[in-house]
Amino acid sequence: MENVSRVVGPEEMSFSAADYGVLGVMLTLSLGIGFYQACSGGKQRTAEEFLMANRSMHPVPVALSLVASFISAITFLGTPSENYVHGIMHSWNWLASIFSSLATVVLFMPTFYELGLTSSNEYLERRFSRGVRFLGTFMFTFYMLVYLGIVLYAPALALNAVTGLNLWGSVFAIGIVCTLYTAIGGMKAVLWTDVFQITLMVIGFIAVIIQGSIRIGGFGKAWHIAAVGERMDMWIWSTDVTIRHTIWGLVIGGGFNWTSVFGVNQAQVQRYLTCGSLQKARIAIFIATIGMIVVQVLPHIVGVVMYANYAGCDPKLHGAVASHDQMMPYFIMDLFGSMPGLPGLLTSAVFSAALSTISSGLNALAAVAGEDVVKTIWPNIEDSRYTWITKGLAMAFGVISMFSAIVASQMGAILQFSMNIFGIFGGPVLGLFSSGMFFPWVTSKGVTVGTLLGLSYSLWLGIGVQLYPNPPDDPPLTTDQCPMSNITTDSMMNATYLSATDSMMTSIFDEFTTTVPKESALMNFYKLSYTWYGVSSWMITVFVANIVSFLTGPQDPKQLDPRLICPVVDKMYCYLPEKWKIPLRCGVGEEYKEDDEEYEYQAMETKNNVMHVQPDKETECNGEDAEL
Repeated sequence: MENVSRVVGPEEMSFSAADYGVLGVMLTLSLGIGFYQACSGGKQRTAEEFLMANRSMHPVPVALSLVASFISAITFLGTPSENYVHGIMHSWNWLASIFSSLATVVLFMPTFYELGLTSSNEYLERRFSRGVRFLGTFMFTFYMLVYLGIVLYAPALALNAVTGLNLWGSVFAIGIVCTLYTAIGGMKAVLWTDVFQITLMVIGFIAVIIQGSIRIGGFGKAWHIAAVGERMDMWIWSTDVTIRHTIWGLVIGGGFNWTSVFGVNQAQVQRYLTCGSLQKARIAIFIATIGMIVVQVLPHIVGVVMYANYAGCDPKLHGAVASHDQMMPYFIMDLFGSMPGLPGLLTSAVFSAALSTISSGLNALAAVAGEDVVKTIWPNIEDSRYTWITKGLAMAFGVISMFSAIVASQMGAILQFSMNIFGIFGGPVLGLFSSGMFFPWVTSKGVTVGTLLGLSYSLWLGIGVQLYPNPPDDPPLTTDQCPMSNITTDSMMNATYLSATDSMMTSIFDEFTTTVPKESALMNFYKLSYTWYGVSSWMITVFVANIVSFLTGPQDPKQLDPRLICPVVDKMYCYLPEKWKIPLRCGVGEEYKEDDEEYEYQAMETKNNVMHVQPDKETECNGEDAEL
């Protein structure tokens, strides 16, 4: 197999003054957008403007912001590496994102808009109790801070790999810039910096694909080399849940994971609520879905081109990089190291991917802490004081995220661990909201027990697979075509160090695994693919919530505020005869007494035109409540 395998020497892995200049310009522009938003419009004087952009945003920047946060630095670095090492199966996530977007638009978004929420956890208090709301707040805050630590660490790792700049100096530099423009510019700064940053990300992907393909002799040849290297098998239909990636696992499991992100995660819910109307929010999600498909396809193509360039000389086996998570910045320097300014531009794309995710996370954390905690303690707090408190909370969470990055540095493969986090916390969180919206008889006690058991199961499973991993059966990587002239003293020392480290980790792993026989049922349980974590924990949460509710006395659906229950029957089965649908609605809201002091109630029979009047089928199915 012909190839152009080479290994970049340390002298080529360094930034020029032009590269640092480009990187500095990107960070300065991001800060500038934050300062501009702080000085324009209402100047972020109200909490509504700071947290929700006055609910007046156009769908296009909101959509681009959703896409920007979707391709965090984890996607930018981890997805090409995933394809390089394991193959292209992971690309089926594009289909999962479509299903999650549909679920968001049809099932979750209308409820949040109808209630006029700022924090999605406010729904939990209205549906269940304040205690359940605090449970949702704690879960979101904890796993978001862990995730932001990973996202912050990833680009710092990239910068360290390509320039040798101090790793933790990079972490704090990125964290400070992001925290500043988020805290002073609010949601508008988050959205408009995302628009700028998504542009850099797409430019970065396209530039790498074009230059990498040119070097290898064209994209067609790159595809052929990847196919010969067993990287192009994407039709694994097996129903075996222990196989790391199958179509079923990626589409179904990925669909649940992404629905937990776009359907109920505060960072995403808060963005589409800034549109101001349900119709505009639907447009934003539609545009974002197209964008998410594009930005999932691009990094997978990068992975194909990357493999074609190093098919015969893997940089990690050769000792040029310490981890395959560093392959993307290494590839950038290999392709553009002799072109001053371009490495800086493309590394800026990695930073942009991190900044977009972190800024939205900090704004969401400030909203959750403000709405769920501060306003609970001081319900009549002045808006001006509350606005300053939320800005301070954004600053505080930024500082915590920087220290969370230290924890992230101790984890394994970036993409794998981030997906574990989504599965571990996403499943129970989605189950918590699903129990409220789709099961009107579930009680506060039932959903609390269900969520805690679902989370305990997820944590147990997540910790177990870290101690007893199930290594995938990956296609081979070789160094057969590595030119000996490129082997430097540094790379040989690095390879020796890696070998010693691997031996040490193997010894530690063996020591742990002596306590559980390899043939035990427990070990087989830990072989469950990470793609199924969210599905299984969601099922446990919902099942236990229903069982406990019935055992302890179910909620009477007739007494519930109908806005709190998603009218699934009328949305998904609108063509059924009316006499069939009436019992399926479980009588939701028939005896609900409106609270004039707190909520403006609209009767379900008026809102949906379905309770006591025989509706016209065409009107019912094509009306606003049924449209996408």
